[in-house]
Amino acid sequence: MSAKFYELAQQQRVALTRFLQDLVSIPSLSGQEGAVVERAAAEMKKLGYDEVTVDPMGNLIGRIGSGPIKIAIDGHCDTVDIGQASLWKRDPYKAEVENAILYGRGASDQKGGVASAIYAAPILQQAGFPERATLYVVVSVQEEDCEGLCWQYLIQEDHLQPEVVVLTEPSHLRICRGQRGHMGMEIATEGLSCHGSMPECGVNAIYKMAPILQDIEKLNERLPSSATLGKGNIMISHIRSTSPSLSAVADGCIIHLDRRLTAGETETTAVKELEDLPSVQAGGAKVKVLEYAVPSYTGLVHPTRQYYPAWEFPESAPHVQKAIAAYRRTFDGKPEVGLWAFSTNGVATAGMHGIPSLGFGPGHEKFAHAPNEQIEIEHLVRAAAFYAAFVTEFAG
Repeated sequence: MSAKFYELAQQQRVALTRFLQDLVSIPSLSGQEGAVVERAAAEMKKLGYDEVTVDPMGNLIGRIGSGPIKIAIDGHCDTVDIGQASLWKRDPYKAEVENAILYGRGASDQKGGVASAIYAAPILQQAGFPERATLYVVVSVQEEDCEGLCWQYLIQEDHLQPEVVVLTEPSHLRICRGQRGHMGMEIATEGLSCHGSMPECGVNAIYKMAPILQDIEKLNERLPSSATLGKGNIMISHIRSTSPSLSAVADGCIIHLDRRLTAGETETTAVKELEDLPSVQAGGAKVKVLEYAVPSYTGLVHPTRQYYPAWEFPESAPHVQKAIAAYRRTFDGKPEVGLWAFSTNGVATAGMHGIPSLGFGPGHEKFAHAPNEQIEIEHLVRAAAFYAAFVTEFAG
């Protein structure tokens, strides 16, 4: 193996760019990915994949080869919404290219990775597909709303059990070997409603919540830290209350918590530290881990608890070393190896199921979920070359 993978990827530059423009031009919020899945499936068929299927959840699976070593490359095709349209300098769905940069919602997070993964196929076919390998390119759904849900389904229901998973989330071409975990939680307080002219006759659930807010802010400051994954954190992202009217004392109050977990933290420890807060105990508040049970675009519901564990592999892990070797031989240089700050489908492949996983993606994390999202065309080419090189390297 040599720089041939990069040279072959360069030959796909125009087709790869046009394909990504098509993907970006199709809006695909979580639960609305049907049209973009159809477009990606058509490209797989055109490129000569051995098998192209869509599972009952709506995940697209393209297979090449039939060897004993099963390798999966995953990219999710759903995106977040565009936010405030006035903040965009270009139409987020026109997929304009200027100065070798493609602009639009999903360009970096994460349709660029999807396009590069799909285009690893013609590169491998030209270079000579390794006989011992079976490659699955997965275009997954619902990641933005519930990371890892798609792979829980792929493993539990589709029985897809690869030996390694490459995640194509944006990493600015770093090799990522782990990430912090994530939880969605709520704390609820109960009160007693009465007329607003006589608040002393009731119990205001918002007032019971007030000291809890302060305790959570202090809790965030003392959460544990890992030398590699960094510090855990907790953030209140939403608060709401209930009452018979705006002239009545609130009889309920709920806050939503975004909890990021570092190494060693679990669902049990995260719940207990909240239940042990003096304000939670004094207010009789209830702590709850949320459940996600939203239909996919096919109508299928695959419920899961919103607990997504942290995962990390050492740089010395065999699959990480294979990735480093593939990078070195393709680009004649040393890759940067690090960790993601955000959460990915690796919470399921590695965190829940222990499958060796790693990340390598085109695009920069800073453009994810941001207005004027963008990706360098050169990143697409290099990512496609790396995916082909890794398959060959891992298959030995």
